[in-house]
Order: sequence, then C-alpha cells, then structure tokens
Amino acid sequence: MFLFEKTSNPSFISNIGTKTVGFKKWLTFGSLVSRRKTFQFCDNTFIEIIWASTPALILILVVMLPSFSLLYFLDQRISSGVVGASPFEQITIKVIGRQWYWDYESQSVIEGYNSSSISNEFSSYMVPTDELYLGELRLLQVDNVLILPRFKTLRFLITSGDVIHSWTVPSLGIKVDACPGRLNQVWTYISKPGIFYGQCSEICGANHPFMPIMVQVT
Repeated sequence: MFLFEKTSNPSFISNIGTKTVGFKKWLTFGSLVSRRKTFQFCDNTFIEIIWASTPALILILVVMLPSFSLLYFLDQRISSGVVGASPFEQITIKVIGRQWYWDYESQSVIEGYNSSSISNEFSSYMVPTDELYLGELRLLQVDNVLILPRFKTLRFLITSGDVIHSWTVPSLGIKVDACPGRLNQVWTYISKPGIFYGQCSEICGANHPFMPIMVQVT
C-alpha cells in the first residue's frame, strides 16, 4: 500500500497537475514522496492464483474435512461406547415439539435387569408471569423440569408433532431442529450439575417465544 499508492505514480501526478491551486500545494508534497523507487504493474496471475487457492485449501483441509468427520463421529459416538462404560449408563430422551410446549419421553435401563426399564412421559409448559415465585425467571420457567443425571451418556431424539421447532439449550451446546416426520439425534455428556435454560429457536407460530426449555442436572 505504501509503495504502490496513486500519489507515488508520476504519471498520476502529471495527469492531475492542472487541478485547483490548493490541490497543487498537496501535489508538491506528493511529488517529493514520489521520488522513491516505485513500480507500475496491472496484474499478476501467479499472485492471484496463490491468494485464491490458499484460502480454498485452508477451508477444505482445516474446516471442511474435520467438520465432516466430527459430524459422522457425533452420530456414531453412542453406539461405539466411547463415553459410556456400559450400555446401562446410557439414557435416551425423546423430545417432541408441540404448539406451544414440549413433550418428553425418557427411558433409562436399570443395571441388572435385561428387559426392564424406567419410562417417564410428561409435558412441559411455560409458567405465566403472574404465577412466578421469587427468583424464578420470566419466560424461562416451566411447570415440569427435565431432570437428568450427570456423568451419563445422554442421547436426545428430537422430532415434532406439528410444525418445525428447534430444541436449543445454548449452555449445553445443543441446537437441533424438531421436524415433523423426521427423527434427529444428538448426544451429550454433562459433568456439572445445575439448571440449564433454552428456548425454541425456530419461528413456529404465534406463541413461539413462550415455549422455554429447562433442564436440571443432578
């Protein structure tokens, strides 16, 4: 930028030397600057190939290929048993988006019982503002909280019963679309207890802002 600016080009200065008097004073300083050695060129095919191909290679090798392998790894993580020490430590939660609330179906296998399991089904609605207790969060509090254990491999199967929703809990790094007729899958492994909040992140109708998500990890 310093060597090839327009003021360093003598032909540029000679072409505009007939401008106004005030501009000529500026050209006097510009002519002094232009005494340094400069070069004139129009284009360089080799440089253009380099600065176009280098970012493309970075995107392919550094971003695209690792992302594809990671996406495949996420879907295969549970079946490979890398996180869970045994299949008894895996819990599957089915999430169904409704207008405008969430349905949950959880099932956890009890160790020692090959064909037995504990199942729980419930709906989760937002608590209206006038029914909140002190300390509860407006537009985020629900009547039935999804309670999950930590140090377990958690698999979420997410779908919808009507329109497209999105089950999103930012603090857990989860954002999965709930599409009617499709079953999306995501897994997580939570090591810290606490309460994690989220909301539907896909415009799904008039009450879209009023279907929060509340996950309690114990």
